[in-house]
Amino acid sequence: MRSPAGAPMSRRRFLTLSAAGAAAGAAALNGCALQVAGGVRGGGGESVTMMVNDGDIAPELLKQAHKELGIRITLVKNDITRLIAMITNGDPPDLVRGIGALDTPYFAARGVAEDLDPYFATSAVLKAGDLDPVNDLWRYDGTTQGKGPRYGMAKDFSQDSMFWYNTSLFDKSGLDYPPETESVTYEEWLEKAKRLTQRRNGQTTVYGGSYNGLGITVLLASLTVAAGGSLFSDDFTRVDFTAPEARKALDWYVGYAKARVGPSLIDPDPNTWDGPTYQAGRMAMSGNGYWLGGVFAADKQLAKASRLAPAPHFEGGTRISSCQGGTGLWMPKKARNKDAAWRVFEWFFGEGPAKDRASGGWGIPTLKSLRPLMPHQEAYQKQTLKVQEAELKHFSVVPFTPYAKWDALDATTNQIIPAAMKGEMPVSTLADRLNAGMNSQLKRGKEQVG
Repeated sequence: MRSPAGAPMSRRRFLTLSAAGAAAGAAALNGCALQVAGGVRGGGGESVTMMVNDGDIAPELLKQAHKELGIRITLVKNDITRLIAMITNGDPPDLVRGIGALDTPYFAARGVAEDLDPYFATSAVLKAGDLDPVNDLWRYDGTTQGKGPRYGMAKDFSQDSMFWYNTSLFDKSGLDYPPETESVTYEEWLEKAKRLTQRRNGQTTVYGGSYNGLGITVLLASLTVAAGGSLFSDDFTRVDFTAPEARKALDWYVGYAKARVGPSLIDPDPNTWDGPTYQAGRMAMSGNGYWLGGVFAADKQLAKASRLAPAPHFEGGTRISSCQGGTGLWMPKKARNKDAAWRVFEWFFGEGPAKDRASGGWGIPTLKSLRPLMPHQEAYQKQTLKVQEAELKHFSVVPFTPYAKWDALDATTNQIIPAAMKGEMPVSTLADRLNAGMNSQLKRGKEQVG
């Protein structure tokens, strides 16, 4: 799938990149917005183009970056169609925003992402021994995610199957708190959510629990691994929702939606995401990782009442605690200003901006040396860190397919699954239809990649 050296890649051969669009909003809501701040040594007057989301980098911070780095940064709006055009025309951005858990195999398999191992090998800022294992999401060996060359790096991360809970709502319901370091089962989590849900006149006034992950396909992939299996075949060319472990994951998620204990495709949250609802005291549990604490950190009363709990596991399954995002940056192979782009990369991921993010509580730093900067002054912050540090040993990469864009797979699921959630379709039929829809996409993608 690689084009001849120096030649633009064929638009026809690279067409699969278009998929269903970039779906930029989901990543912005999960605390993965890129934030530039801080100071570093000066540079040499180069320029770098970054493709990022609206609001990722404020104009005043661009000025600060130019002053401190000596590198002028030009922003291009993150858009998959524009990225295709820029790559096929031989003039791509120098750095591109990506979701490590989902984008790495896709772009690496198509030969458009630069192998950054030579840069890491000589960097005095980003040292291999200091990289958190979450950065393995940005590795791909041509077959499996999590191994091989590094194609990018996460700016910070959370273990997204963990969940927050509001102790005051647990107290009102007379329920015991979840353990700090032991994992409850998904079955137990759902039963608690049912008991915590409050309704009045047919309307839900308090959601018992929200559990939707960062996207429906990556969530189901993680749930399937937690059930002891894999959603994808060994060569990542097929999914099989009829396999026992995948069916268990699908049954649980459909059952969650049917119970109407939390937001879903058939019962959407008017706020569109968990943050405002949890802040308003209308959500007892929220299936989001460490980063969500940054959302309500300014509300001391809520912060003190909130606890972070380990990722659940299935009865008879495997205890894992994956990262479904790992948002960061990657460098296109045809980038024209690679040395200057790497200097920005080092600065962003290892110097002032990274230190500012670490101290903000919006994510776990991806350099282990920055962990001491995580908020730990208050008693509730110490409790959060205790839980989070214990959870780190359960992290593992859940590999994703290189043969379809994640948002295209999400679109297929989102179209089919509501009928099952409403009880209008058996889950067995849902599994067959998901297999047919997704495997058709994966087959086309495999043919295009070769």
